[in-house]
Amino acid sequence: MTTRKALFRFIRVVTNHALTTRALWIAGLCFFPALTFSQTDEIQVYDGEIAGPGILNLMIHNNFTPKGRKIPDYPGAIIANDSYQVTAEFAYGVTPWMEQGLYLPVTSLYSINHGTTFNGFKIRELFTRPNAHDHPFVYAVNFEFSFNQSYWEPTKHSAEIRAVVGLHSHPWDFIYNPIVDTDYKGGVGNLQYNPSGRIAYNVNDRWAVAAEEYDGFGPLKGFLPLKDQFHEVWATMDYSGKKFLGISVESGVGYGLTAGSDKLTVKWMLSRDLNSKPWRHNLK
Repeated sequence: MTTRKALFRFIRVVTNHALTTRALWIAGLCFFPALTFSQTDEIQVYDGEIAGPGILNLMIHNNFTPKGRKIPDYPGAIIANDSYQVTAEFAYGVTPWMEQGLYLPVTSLYSINHGTTFNGFKIRELFTRPNAHDHPFVYAVNFEFSFNQSYWEPTKHSAEIRAVVGLHSHPWDFIYNPIVDTDYKGGVGNLQYNPSGRIAYNVNDRWAVAAEEYDGFGPLKGFLPLKDQFHEVWATMDYSGKKFLGISVESGVGYGLTAGSDKLTVKWMLSRDLNSKPWRHNLK
């Protein structure tokens, strides 16, 4: 199946699950009823796992920054401090080694200088070693293509190439994502190096705790001074099971290490296989 055909089929499947999509979106928002309201649509380390062929998964990303950068990254940009982002990520298993993704909508429910905004959408293709969880060594590569509003990113079009390498040494997982971002300007030297990593301990087949790090060094042609780089360390906890309405949860708190980072960020990600039985069956 070609990537183009897979994308069209993927969009049709997403449309057919519109009601369930709305329900999970609302569930994601309900977990933060009392927050005051990070400047990103996704805070996640990829581990090479994908949806099985024919399976549609929905993940709702919630990111907010109670204590973050108070100066916009460029004129007119959304200010990170006190901002709250919610993004719906659809993932469809095309083959045992390919997953098609769509982030739509990418939104800021609140920011100090723009209020509620639609920030754009992304398309991605993830190619991985089939059944990554069954192998000691994991590898994958992910391509993302973003279509942005001017207050979300400085260019209308941008892209990301994310490699995935990892080691499963049960009960431990060691995952590293070397990532380069581009706005299609300035050639190879202008690629931005923004890696992430994760060390996780699997308590059992449902629960895991992990330490994560997210970095932004700047362009490959010359990294930014340390004070301007982005470095955050995170403590996270994951739950995957069927008792909680079939929803898997990843939550965490991040702390910035440099002046160019957000001092405090919280994430909460809810995901569900939309092909599984109706939610009422999981209440039994």
